[in-house]
Amino acid sequence: QVQLVESGGGVVQPGGSLRLSCAASGFTFSAYRMSWVRQAPGKGKDWVSSITAGGGVTRYADSVKGRFTISRDNAKNRLYLEMNSLKTEDTAVYYCARGWATDYDYWGQGTQVTVSS
Repeated sequence: QVQLVESGGGVVQPGGSLRLSCAASGFTFSAYRMSWVRQAPGKGKDWVSSITAGGGVTRYADSVKGRFTISRDNAKNRLYLEMNSLKTEDTAVYYCARGWATDYDYWGQGTQVTVSS
């Protein structure tokens, strides 16, 4: 069965950095476009970033463009999100999702990112 397991979240001060990781299993990871989405307290899931199956094309929400970088390692079945210059408004649960932008069919349990001074 499809499994997506996120890790790497934590508490960081504004301006800090974190690197999220997602371990994928149960499907041919290298054949699928992948995304990161996030859910802030009391809100719905928001798309953050997407990457094509081969990793050659990436897209970002305007709110994170220039600060976040999505990448993948198909040999390791891993998806990553490098987050720099973090802001308090980036506080959310971050989910790895199989699919592109808001068109995804599976997601993991999420990892909490808290940006606070």
